[in-house]
Amino acid sequence: MILLVDDRPENILPLKKILELHRFAVDTAGSGEEALRKVLNTTYSVIILDVQMPGMDGFEVANAIAGFSKAKDTSIIFLSAVNTEKRFITKGYTAGAIDYLTKPVDPDILVLKVKTLEKLYEQQQELRATQDSLRKEIEVRKQAQDALTERMQELQRVLSSLPQMAFTIASNGQLEYVNEHWYRYAPDSRNFPSIHPEDDICASWAAALASGTEFTQEVRLNELASGDFRYHLLRITPIKQQEVVNRWIGTFTDIHAQKKTAELLEQQVELRTNELLLKNTELERTNHELQQFTWVVSHDLKEPIRKIQLLNDTIKEKFLKDNPEAVSYLDRSIRSSARMSALINDLLAYSQLSVPEDFQLTDLNALLGELLLDFDDTITRTGAVITIDKLPPVDTIPTRIRQVFQNLISNALKFARVDEPPVVRIYGELIATKAIDGLPSPAGPFCRIVVQDNGIGFDEKFLSRIFIIFQRLHNRTSYEGTGIGLAIAKKNIDKHHGLISARSCLNEGASFILVLPVSQASRLRESDPS
Repeated sequence: MILLVDDRPENILPLKKILELHRFAVDTAGSGEEALRKVLNTTYSVIILDVQMPGMDGFEVANAIAGFSKAKDTSIIFLSAVNTEKRFITKGYTAGAIDYLTKPVDPDILVLKVKTLEKLYEQQQELRATQDSLRKEIEVRKQAQDALTERMQELQRVLSSLPQMAFTIASNGQLEYVNEHWYRYAPDSRNFPSIHPEDDICASWAAALASGTEFTQEVRLNELASGDFRYHLLRITPIKQQEVVNRWIGTFTDIHAQKKTAELLEQQVELRTNELLLKNTELERTNHELQQFTWVVSHDLKEPIRKIQLLNDTIKEKFLKDNPEAVSYLDRSIRSSARMSALINDLLAYSQLSVPEDFQLTDLNALLGELLLDFDDTITRTGAVITIDKLPPVDTIPTRIRQVFQNLISNALKFARVDEPPVVRIYGELIATKAIDGLPSPAGPFCRIVVQDNGIGFDEKFLSRIFIIFQRLHNRTSYEGTGIGLAIAKKNIDKHHGLISARSCLNEGASFILVLPVSQASRLRESDPS
């Protein structure tokens, strides 16, 4: 902005118009005092100042402006029609003016001078801004350098206090600092410790240095005092500033004791593994012998029981028809023989559950349809109603899963309420997780199957007992059975890597719940991701 100072408005007006025509912003003052007030509040690039004014003349105003720091870059041009002598011109320059023009002044010359001084003012402002920016940059750099020096000193203090070998490497890969532990393995701070030939790190460290990535490797270092190679873990981490590596911090951690312990442990594990393999072979042989023994024993036990039953039936029919008391005793003996035979059969079935068998995709509806044929007589005799909803195909061992459903349906028909036909419903759905209460999912990896009846039920406080072999909740005189059926069911479900549980209340029926993997192959993949 340009400031025109003259006590005569007729002098100010033409100059103002000329300057405004050349796109200058122009301000005016009618006296020296007014000019000083304006200079205090506004920054001007050029002041065109009349010399002859009442009150403060132009020289006094110029001397006063020279003392204002705000106007130190402002150029002053004197205009005078009276004081044109050399001594006045000299006084004007001495007062701080850039130029001294006498009236009448050539407008074009004045405009050119103002343009030049305006441009000079702008350049001075740009230069001053650049200088301020440089000063700030220098100050920031100085502070950063001081902070970096302080951090380096702190880092060196920390590295000196470590119980490890610690060092720093410059960005060019040269050692910069090492702590006291370094000298146990290296004679000086310019070279790395001697590394075992089999643990050469040159190529891998060069690659990490070039890529700016962390470097880690186990190495064996030669201890100077003993001459022995000791295991260390070398870790070198890049320190980056604005994504540029400016140094590296490294440590050698002594892991010799841990390494030796691990080697000893591996030897012991290998030894123990071999022992276990031998034991496992022995157990397999013993198990095979036990299965053979079970078959032989069961056959030898079942044969005399069949003869006892046959002889008792023969005696009853031929010789004791007319002796009710003897018939009663024989019937009890026959029933006991039958229970013993059933018990032998169940024990034999239970012992065979450890024999490995293959899984195959099974149509459960077809399997249950065939199984119900075995219960035709019981269903007809009791008036039972059994409904089977559509079940999804599942990977099973068919003979084993048939045993499970056979025991559950048999129990549902056996433990019916008096004078009320049994009602059994079998239904299922896919679920998301292996859980009895898992949420339904159309593509779930597990299948939940429920066998529900309307029988006498049981108190759920006995839930933990019902799947244990020989555990019975009812006496033998009321309900037949050996107490092995649900134990067989649980062992079969365990063999399928599934779950079995039950929900029940006394006299309100029972629901037996099975959870099975739909696919045994996917179950194996989940349990062993490798």
